Amino acid sequence: MTHHTLGRIAFLGSGETSLAGGRIFEAVARNHSRPLRIAILETTAGFELNSAQVAGRVADFLKTRLQNYAPIVNVIPARKLGTEFSPDNPDILTPMLYADILFMGPGSPTYAARQLQGTLAWDILRARHRLGATLVFASAATIAVGAHALPVYEIYKVGEDVHTKPGLDLFADYGVHLSFIPHWNNADGGLDLDTSRCFVGMERFAKWCDLLPPGHVTLGLDEHTGVIFDFETDTCEVSGVSTVSLVRVCNPEIFPSGAKIPLVGIGDFRMPSELSAGISPQAWQMVTDAPPLEGAGPPEAVLELLARRAAARAAKDFTASDVLRDQIAALGWQVQDGRDGQKLVRI
Repeated sequence: MTHHTLGRIAFLGSGETSLAGGRIFEAVARNHSRPLRIAILETTAGFELNSAQVAGRVADFLKTRLQNYAPIVNVIPARKLGTEFSPDNPDILTPMLYADILFMGPGSPTYAARQLQGTLAWDILRARHRLGATLVFASAATIAVGAHALPVYEIYKVGEDVHTKPGLDLFADYGVHLSFIPHWNNADGGLDLDTSRCFVGMERFAKWCDLLPPGHVTLGLDEHTGVIFDFETDTCEVSGVSTVSLVRVCNPEIFPSGAKIPLVGIGDFRMPSELSAGISPQAWQMVTDAPPLEGAGPPEAVLELLARRAAARAAKDFTASDVLRDQIAALGWQVQDGRDGQKLVRI
């Protein structure tokens, strides 16, 4: 299905702020120019009183982990429909229009699917991807964006019978219905309780699997392990500390870290007839007509010097670091060093 416009999509079983998660963010960041613009959606944890802090922790991690890309990180408080923090409120979604990487992570899969289905935020996210932005989903968000959602909390915490709920079905427009299960190899329950398959255990997962339509495919993502869909090379590459399981008819095929899975081995991906197919005209226009961000950040020459200075400091070459700082100052920008790394401030 090779199509050079589409951005990559990464799915992570857990650990978005771990070493393995950082490597996946680093891998996708290389495809984008500096400054790297990142939008983090709060929606998955929008029902929690501390959703801003949950997203903020990821933002702080990325500012440090990707500091060589001069990241500009925005948290999008699209928490709940019918409120001022609605995924349909265009006023809070503006940073998404310019994002190179859009991220969603922990929370409740079914809440996220319910809040995002058919919304402006979900359409903008998909439109940005079709125009080259990278999408990264971790933990609960991986379930939410699949064709069929595993209601983890409802089954594991509330005690409801095993059932399936509709997900956001990210790949439906490409002719593929694919679902995801993170925390595939979870062992928090120890010897007493099977908490694999995202805490529901193998027995209940098998029942959930039996409810899916014939021919359905599920990707099981081990913790601290992920997969990057690359539509330019038509491959999925496994990254992290463990494995990814490709499940058909509930019979998993296991791929270790470093393995490359052909896209055709997962499904018959096809481009939609129109690039904007399935996306609301309002969202598509907002993305394609977004005014340019003039003067919003430092020029490329300054960012190159900043990256060289970061490398010099990492090598403890402080003489070179000082020279580079002065060169940056000559171009109108002051470097401030802090716990979160380098920060540029216009002089």
